[in-house]
Amino acid sequence: MRYILLTGMSGAGKTLALRGLEDLGAFCVDNLPPSMVPGLIESCEHAAMTASVAVFSVDVRSGMLFDAQNVYRLLRDMQKLEQPLEIVFLEAADEVLLERYKETRREHPLSSDGVGLPEAISRERALLQPLRETADHLIDTTGMKPKALLARLREIYNENSGGAEQPLRVEVISFGFKRGLPRQADLVFDVRFLPNPFYIPALCRHSGLDSDVRDFVLNHEVTRTFLQKTEDLLAYLLPHYREEGKRRLVIAVGCTGGAHRSVAIAEALSAILREWDCVVQTEHRDMVLEQARWVREP
Repeated sequence: MRYILLTGMSGAGKTLALRGLEDLGAFCVDNLPPSMVPGLIESCEHAAMTASVAVFSVDVRSGMLFDAQNVYRLLRDMQKLEQPLEIVFLEAADEVLLERYKETRREHPLSSDGVGLPEAISRERALLQPLRETADHLIDTTGMKPKALLARLREIYNENSGGAEQPLRVEVISFGFKRGLPRQADLVFDVRFLPNPFYIPALCRHSGLDSDVRDFVLNHEVTRTFLQKTEDLLAYLLPHYREEGKRRLVIAVGCTGGAHRSVAIAEALSAILREWDCVVQTEHRDMVLEQARWVREP
């Protein structure tokens, strides 16, 4: 298990950073008092964690639990830990932090009666200085766009993981246009142009999961051409989706009823995506409804 302590100045982007690391597959805990970090690491070591990285966000929001004494105690305890704890520290220039707080109209955690925003930022820098001095990764977000920050965090996340990255999760859904589009779809492919087995008596009451219908749909030249072009498109798109930080992609394949052509094509695309080390889930939204209609109608 790898442990990361995420800390830094309020307004420097810790919330965005924590969400980004969670999207990468890390187990994340926000606003953790420093004294609780060693105990939580011990709990993680004894638990059956599915995540390989745990991220603890520690900062001045803990109030009195985040004082100089507790911070120095945390640094001392970190040296005793068998598992190393990396520190990622986010900071930004004072004028940038001031502007961000003005835009959001949020209160600084150290603001109080008689303490203005500039003074609160100054006090926070002093409290965080010990963590800043020992940081493994220091990120200045002064002129950094959110996309650049997430890219830097992705580099840090993958540094000691052999370059391994969370696989893209892809949901492939077959559906019938007569029941409407799946609202969650990112990509929609209309396969109503393919030859329709519904009009063949021996096939009409079978689904795209049955070998006779599957072979009928897939063995046409137009289908082979469509699958090849779609495979080329997905091969181009998926790396760009990953680069943008997308971790879940929903592909919908539709025909008229959602039981024949769309099912066969959805299964074929799912097989291709599994060969690309994607985590694939296949759902046939309307197939059962169509099969129920066949039973009711002579």
